Amino acid sequence: MRIATIIVRVLMGALLVFASVSYFLDLFPPPTPTGDLATVMAGFAASKYLFPLTKAIELLAGLSFLSGKYMRLFNVVLLPITVNILLIHVFLSPVSELPPALFLFLGNLFLIYRNWDSYKWVFTA
Repeated sequence: MRIATIIVRVLMGALLVFASVSYFLDLFPPPTPTGDLATVMAGFAASKYLFPLTKAIELLAGLSFLSGKYMRLFNVVLLPITVNILLIHVFLSPVSELPPALFLFLGNLFLIYRNWDSYKWVFTA
């Protein structure tokens, strides 16, 4: 199980670093959204801070997952972002884009499960 944890952690870290670096360096042109997804993305872009903030958190979380330092903290910080990514892909984008979002969400839950001893004190009364 330890090897699976390392594999999931490194794959998630690589995916997060790649996505955030390609956003900040503008390596790939973003796909043009259509329909309801275009409306949601226009709202996110209009806020001017949401995309840079999210990508900065993704970069820090990805570096944390790759290095293994502060991983438990970034598991919790990244959870709302992965939930939002998953829900956007489930409800607003084509099904072909769902697997990476599902991997991020399930990987995040898996890493939280593997480090549950670090989090269970939050749920004690």
